Amino acid sequence: MHTIPLLILITLSEATIGVFVKLTGDAIPIQTLTFYALAFAAAFLAVALPFATDRPHRFPRGNLKDTAIIGALVALQISVFNYAMTLVPIANAVVFWSVAPFFVFIFSALFLGEPAKKSYILIFGLALAGIVLAKPLEGGNWFGNLVALGDGAIYAAMVTYMRHEGREEPGNDIFWSMAAGAVLLSPSLILVGPGDIGALVAYPSLGLSLPVMLWAMCLGVVSTGFAYFGISLVLKQINANVYALVDIIVSPVVAASLGYLVFAEVPARGMIMGGGLLLLSGFLLTRDMSRGKENAAVHPCQCA
Repeated sequence: MHTIPLLILITLSEATIGVFVKLTGDAIPIQTLTFYALAFAAAFLAVALPFATDRPHRFPRGNLKDTAIIGALVALQISVFNYAMTLVPIANAVVFWSVAPFFVFIFSALFLGEPAKKSYILIFGLALAGIVLAKPLEGGNWFGNLVALGDGAIYAAMVTYMRHEGREEPGNDIFWSMAAGAVLLSPSLILVGPGDIGALVAYPSLGLSLPVMLWAMCLGVVSTGFAYFGISLVLKQINANVYALVDIIVSPVVAASLGYLVFAEVPARGMIMGGGLLLLSGFLLTRDMSRGKENAAVHPCQCA
């Protein structure tokens, strides 16, 4: 598959996360829903990656610690992001999550000793202006907004860890990391229960009822499994930071658009203006930080 069409499909699949989370409603606890998603995603990757790459899955005997840590971070990041989707409109979750590049900048300076350029500080000021305009602490969505901001920090911690470990080339270990994440989340079946997995959700506008597990499967296969599958292929063809630049702008915009089209979620004017500044500043920071670091890790698919 050509790179550009695959990038488009990846963007669309990532943007559906909030839609599928919200379509499940309260039938499945969010912790268990995330476990189902990671389990379905791991099953999809188990089949799709060897087929697409002609490389069989090899147990990462010499890389167990990193595989487990990345799996734990993937599970934590996806869990918190899905939880944020249950609390706030999709636009809020994706916009406030997009602060991840700024946490990468902070963590890289603190833990990797990467110097901060003057341009970083100026862009950071632009991002702060965006946050102020978006007013994350006002209204009834303040807690969910903070959860989304925290998830950006978790994602940045994952990227910083991978950069610390020198992850520069994408491989097939993402299947094992995804499987490890699913195993770590499996106790949710006992702690909060499996949910009403046999429930049917009525959609009067369509004149039919659909099983709630359909959305759990879509969340795992479409939003997570296919997205990671596509990214692992794209990162073999293009510069990792080029992918990050596309993802930081396009995916939140598409996700917010789906929120409007499917659930009639209309972001406030401050959210639109502040979110626009946040996305622009994230784009500028990622572009600036990527100079001279074309193979620096930007995604857990780079865990070979």
